[in-house]
Amino acid sequence: METSVRKFFERYASLFNQSLGGNMDMDEVASLYASDFIAASPAGVMSGKNDDQLKQAMVQGYARYRAMGTKEMRIRNVGVSPIDEHHCVANVAWTAIYARKGQPDIAIDFDVHYFVQTLDGEPKVFGWVSGDEQALLRKHGII
Repeated sequence: METSVRKFFERYASLFNQSLGGNMDMDEVASLYASDFIAASPAGVMSGKNDDQLKQAMVQGYARYRAMGTKEMRIRNVGVSPIDEHHCVANVAWTAIYARKGQPDIAIDFDVHYFVQTLDGEPKVFGWVSGDEQALLRKHGII
C-alpha cells in the first residue's frame, strides 16, 4: 500500500502543478478523489461530492493560487499510516513556492493529512485535515 500511495501523491503533485500552469484537466484531477469526501481545518468541517460543483471549485481554487503567485507545489515527504488493508492516512509534507513582485520567491512548508482508500489497486482521497492556510499565507505576506 505504501508504494502505491507514494506514487499516487507524485501524480497528485504533478496534476496540481499542471493546473497551476493553466493546463487543467479537471476530470483527471477529480479522479484523485472518492465519490464523497470530508475536509477539516480550523475554518470548520465540510463534506462534498465528487461532481461538477467540485470541479468548478477546483478551477476557482487554482485561479486563486495563480493570482497569489503560487508557482509550484513540491512534496518533501509522504508518510503512510495504515488503518486496515484498504485505508490509510497519508501525512504529506508540502513546500509551496510563491513569486512575489520585486522580491525573491518564497518557500512555505506545510502539512496535510489525507485519508486514502485503495480499492482494486487504485488509491483515492476521501478526506483531509489541514492547518490554517489563510493564517500561514498572511504570516508570510502572500495575502
